[in-house]
Amino acid sequence: MLKFTNVSAYIAQEIIQGTKNMSQFEDRKRGEEAKFAMDQATDFKTMARRNKLLGLWAADLMDLSGADAEAYAKTVVLSDLEEAGDEDVFRKIRGDFDAKGVDRTDARIREQMDALLLVAREQLSSEG
Repeated sequence: MLKFTNVSAYIAQEIIQGTKNMSQFEDRKRGEEAKFAMDQATDFKTMARRNKLLGLWAADLMDLSGADAEAYAKTVVLSDLEEAGDEDVFRKIRGDFDAKGVDRTDARIREQMDALLLVAREQLSSEG
């Protein structure tokens, strides 16, 4: 049987260990939250870069250059803020191509979106 002082020491030790475990849990939780936030920021930057590259590709096909091409690319980047996913960007490009008479299939536009996503990831990773 434990003496009262040993029980008190045991309880104190358990409280300290429990606090240490909670602290480790909280540290792990904060680490996961920070990783999630960083991943979200990276995804956002990657998509914004992809959309800019897509806008420049589309601008070239619509015979826009220089400042006009850059301005158009910005409108493509901004179009991605309308809804989650790629459909808002696709609709922007599709609509502008139709208005300007650019002959590209939906499949070709989507292929270009996919290809430029890889380019954007490579560019951002090489930038550090």
